[in-house]
Amino acid sequence: MLRGKGTYRIALLIPLCGAAGLWAPSCISSAQVAVEELNRTNGIDGRKVQLIMIDAAMEASISIEETVNDLIETESIDAIVGMHLSSVRHRLSKIVRQRVPYIYTPLYEGGEQTDGLFAIGETPQEQLGPSMEHLQREYRPRSWALIGNDYVWPRTSHTYAKAKLQEMSVGLAYERYLPFGLKNMKPFVEEISRSGAEAVLISLIGQDAVAFNRAFGSAKLHDRMIRLSCALDENGLLGCGANNSKRMFAASSYFGGLPTEANAAFKEKYYRVHGDQAPVLNTLGQSTYEGVHFLAGLMQRHATVWRRHSVSDALPVIYRSGRKQSSVNKSDRAPIYLARADGLKLEVIKEL
Repeated sequence: MLRGKGTYRIALLIPLCGAAGLWAPSCISSAQVAVEELNRTNGIDGRKVQLIMIDAAMEASISIEETVNDLIETESIDAIVGMHLSSVRHRLSKIVRQRVPYIYTPLYEGGEQTDGLFAIGETPQEQLGPSMEHLQREYRPRSWALIGNDYVWPRTSHTYAKAKLQEMSVGLAYERYLPFGLKNMKPFVEEISRSGAEAVLISLIGQDAVAFNRAFGSAKLHDRMIRLSCALDENGLLGCGANNSKRMFAASSYFGGLPTEANAAFKEKYYRVHGDQAPVLNTLGQSTYEGVHFLAGLMQRHATVWRRHSVSDALPVIYRSGRKQSSVNKSDRAPIYLARADGLKLEVIKEL
């Protein structure tokens, strides 16, 4: 697998099992569209692009650190595009050490400053704050409940959320962090019911969020509480079911039904490559398309200097996107939208 002049190999790090495994098909499919587009032209660095799928799930049986280090040491990969948990990113940043460019694609807690690592996803300041403010104005809940998985993204996001609640003079009724893979969410739904909260911020991921929302719907708590998630996507909504998704909101820079020219162009290519039975489009899966094209743009203009930069002083990168129009302005971030669950669809109701 030695690196050759004919192939530019990207390690696509995604969860292939566990709570976040439901995103794997759309992650792979979206990245494949970007690769197909690049290979129709000059690839990356004048070489054809190839994806190497690596399981980056927390529940994976093989150490992701050992796998990635071996691939870099043997010159088997040229770059990393990762859609995985922040806790995995923290571990890998100590392993990669600027030896290959590392593009991290999903929403995350913010604050990443590691040189050579480019975290391009939404942060709580962009995504969570404006959506909480909007829902507070519209529904005026007297207090919120916060529930999430027990790792860095939910905890950091909820620290931000608590500061936002204090700023808005709104109460905190409940806060809880859960291990991955819990099947029975009923006890926590009952605790939230007794807390008196009128809004719930859900920072559970994948199947854990599905299990929670099913229990929430079964208890009919939507009759007296609204729900907000920054990680709810179309896959998760299908898993929850329409009856368990009432009065549920999601904030993101991408939804499959986003009515923009950039998304229309992306979807045309996505379904042309994969057909009508392609995996459901969603923000986390589609982020790998963004990541592969960001990598191509980064290497086209900054191949000699990327090691000295990070997301905190992001280089101006022009790249093809399904979320925004291409721009050289490094401050030109994709807009954030608020959507409401409508049956088994997420309908965009506002640009935040």
